[in-house]
Amino acid sequence: MGPLSAVFKADTDETGSRVSVSEWWLEPETRGADCPPPHAHPEDHVFYVIEGVLALSLEDAWHSVEAGTCIFIPGGTEHTFENHSSSRAGFININVPGGFERDLPSIVQWFKDNKGE
Repeated sequence: MGPLSAVFKADTDETGSRVSVSEWWLEPETRGADCPPPHAHPEDHVFYVIEGVLALSLEDAWHSVEAGTCIFIPGGTEHTFENHSSSRAGFININVPGGFERDLPSIVQWFKDNKGE
């Protein structure tokens, strides 16, 4: 997905649909069209920042979230994320219930359609 990448660490099949766990990385200055647009979905998220500073928008308010910080995003909350810094940023994403990985092909397609890749 360009300067944004994800690796699933535990998926629906492994957890009986209870949880999905993924690791996300954003290259420096990953913003705007390089990131998902503001969106909401029914699953709860937990983001745990493992490196750098993540710019996180919750209901149109931007927050700088440093490594070591854990953020709970209730299902239905509009959110997106970017990296506004000159260093790479990474976070662990936990979705409850699981199944988020099933949406990834359409997310990848969105990036292709909107980036011309």
